[in-house]
Amino acid sequence: MTLSSRKPPASRFDVLVIGAGHNGLTCACYLARAGLRVAMFERRAVVGGTAVTEEFVPGFRNSTASYTVSLLNPQVIADLRLAAHGLRIVERPMQNFLPLANGESFSAGPETADTIAEARRFSPRDAARLPDYYAMLDRAVAVLRSLLLRTPPTDLRRVRDLWETLRVGRELRALPLAAQREIHELFTRSAGEILDHWFESDPLKALFGFDSVVGNYGSPYTPGSAYVLLHHAFGEVNGKAGRWGHAIGGMGAITQAMAAEARRLGVQIECSAPVRRIVTARAAGGAVRATGLELEDGRVFEAPRIAANLGPRPLFLSLLDTADLPADFRAHIERFRVGSATFRMNVALSRLPRFSAAPARGGEAHLGAGIIIAPSLGYMDRAHAEARLHGSSREPIVEMLIPSTLDDTLAPPGAHVASLFCQHFDYRLPGGRSWSDPAERDAAAQLIIDTVERHAPGFRTSLLGHSALSPLDLEQTFGLAGGDIFHGALGLDQLWAARPALGYGDYRTPVDGLYLCGSGAHPGGGVTGLPGHNAARAMLGSR
Repeated sequence: MTLSSRKPPASRFDVLVIGAGHNGLTCACYLARAGLRVAMFERRAVVGGTAVTEEFVPGFRNSTASYTVSLLNPQVIADLRLAAHGLRIVERPMQNFLPLANGESFSAGPETADTIAEARRFSPRDAARLPDYYAMLDRAVAVLRSLLLRTPPTDLRRVRDLWETLRVGRELRALPLAAQREIHELFTRSAGEILDHWFESDPLKALFGFDSVVGNYGSPYTPGSAYVLLHHAFGEVNGKAGRWGHAIGGMGAITQAMAAEARRLGVQIECSAPVRRIVTARAAGGAVRATGLELEDGRVFEAPRIAANLGPRPLFLSLLDTADLPADFRAHIERFRVGSATFRMNVALSRLPRFSAAPARGGEAHLGAGIIIAPSLGYMDRAHAEARLHGSSREPIVEMLIPSTLDDTLAPPGAHVASLFCQHFDYRLPGGRSWSDPAERDAAAQLIIDTVERHAPGFRTSLLGHSALSPLDLEQTFGLAGGDIFHGALGLDQLWAARPALGYGDYRTPVDGLYLCGSGAHPGGGVTGLPGHNAARAMLGSR
């Protein structure tokens, strides 16, 4: 694109980006690298979306919503020069720690050999089968990774889409038939069915089954939950596949590094600048085109292209007029499945928790792990069933991270912070109850604290303060429809070319010039940067 030598008006840009979360920042950086004038507008007072680090108790900081690193794409890390802007990610010293009954525990990682040795304590048969399970998972992850940076085909009348469909088909057919069957099962069956086939011991099944319910309002036995498990397996930390880690300074360190690169490339970033509506115009033939944005303060900015880093429901149902969208598309978005049943807490601690279930290996490496309070698939299944009946789990699934064991920037000396990621807490409570009632949020927070207390006596007395985000808080604070941390359920009906809708899986929308660059587009949720990367490529290809 040849830029005019005349300086354009301050309110006119080549691209406008709605939302300065990690995908919006990623998209803006790639567009600016190509020489486009980019402005982005963030409704909150800080960039980062859900990937932010904030003080929640005086002197205590932590990742407010998203809380751990693995899925952030290495190409995005390199292209956006995040390390040069200070990003440093450290690996967990132990990947996961599961406290069990009767003082037992299960410790996973950091190396595969460590997990196999631990599995042998519970089932020699499971330990022998574990390498084959990992190999099966690796084969499926390789297929998923091959699709992450590619634009899904949406219209087989277009040569490029027809070619991409044939290319994907050829790649799948080139796999051994047994591998094809494995991948088909992982995309369609429940995680529980698959794990029950592979293993007999509850702790090992719980270790893997937890990933199938993270951000997924379902049981491990819900059909399609195996894909959610797979979705959490394609990441890496510092070149080590399948690992999880911590960004020094919290998740906000990722988006602050992205924002630094965006500003270096000339992107204009405005915070506390919520968008009221997308301005559109109708061509003579009836086609609707996006022409700019109107902010809540009344200012209007113009651009021929707009990238939206927000979920499909708030984008299409709140920022556009009903007449701007085809009726069938709008009806589909109204049915788009959202609601991850997630409740998120941060706690300030005067001391480290002591778990009744001591790690078999000794030491304190487990305190830097993902501590999963969900000892069996049955526990997770009941948690889902209870939430369906009562609105929340009576024994919730809790993952606890204590990042201050790896990062002394988050808490005062001797003190600590912990993240509590919890399932299942339905966005819609029964019996006329609502998360808008502070008593509901407080009751859920106390239930979660009691759940940790049962496994770590004295946890409650170590609390110096906490923050709590119900599903409604997640919606109101971060714009997540239904409190859905993935911008929409990761089901087969909402993946690949069907995310957010069949015919619009290529980041384009029914409104010409408007693109979706957030987690509601392929490849979905998590702090990956991939929807932003892929949307920018689609936008540059349309110049």
